[in-house]
Amino acid sequence: MTTDPTQALSSGAGSGFVRTRWWWIRHAPVRGDGGRIYGQSDIACDCGDRHIFEALAALLPTDAVWVTSHLGRTRQTAEALWAAGYLHGGAAAPSPTVVPDFAEQNLGAWQGLDRALFFADREPIAASYWFAPAEERPPEGESFADLCRRVATAIDRLTAEHAGRDIVAVAHGGSIRGAIGHALGLSPQAALAFAVENCSLTRLDHFAGRDQSGWRVGIVNRHTWPDGSPTRHAPQG
Repeated sequence: MTTDPTQALSSGAGSGFVRTRWWWIRHAPVRGDGGRIYGQSDIACDCGDRHIFEALAALLPTDAVWVTSHLGRTRQTAEALWAAGYLHGGAAAPSPTVVPDFAEQNLGAWQGLDRALFFADREPIAASYWFAPAEERPPEGESFADLCRRVATAIDRLTAEHAGRDIVAVAHGGSIRGAIGHALGLSPQAALAFAVENCSLTRLDHFAGRDQSGWRVGIVNRHTWPDGSPTRHAPQG
């Protein structure tokens, strides 16, 4: 009888690797932004679409480490998932670790600007879901490349700290793109090509062995919005 090596690696059983699974969720849509760029502004999200949270909660592992960014919309989203069926049998709500490095890009002086007017003055980039090229740093802010570096550092630290566990990370469009780029070894600009919808799930598995380690991509941007997207405007955090 032969063993399929891809099955062994996928499960981690008998492969000699320790698998740490990251379950990335982008927060619920922000609908009260007044048409303005918010980036790292601490603005609330809309968690009223309960059926979306019920479908997403059913996919998540029950014995997981939870992390959020320090922005309130990620905590709101986590609480909506718990209320929509994640908790069973009177289980207590998790106590998420707050990881500021998983926050959205600090867009500096661009935050608060009218989004439509901002984009009217910018040259569009075909293969990008973002505000600017990855290396451009807004006044008083950070570039997307800066974001990618801080996200990667935090991922590596938490993967080592929680090796072999499931980690549910409720974060932002930019930080999840940074996580995908880190897993695939992409340049920051290439990572901007990924669509990451609100309340979508992205699964990235880290395998660590004695002599090597690497990532496998299980799911990117899985969501249950009936029309494909909860929002109709330009990308946000």
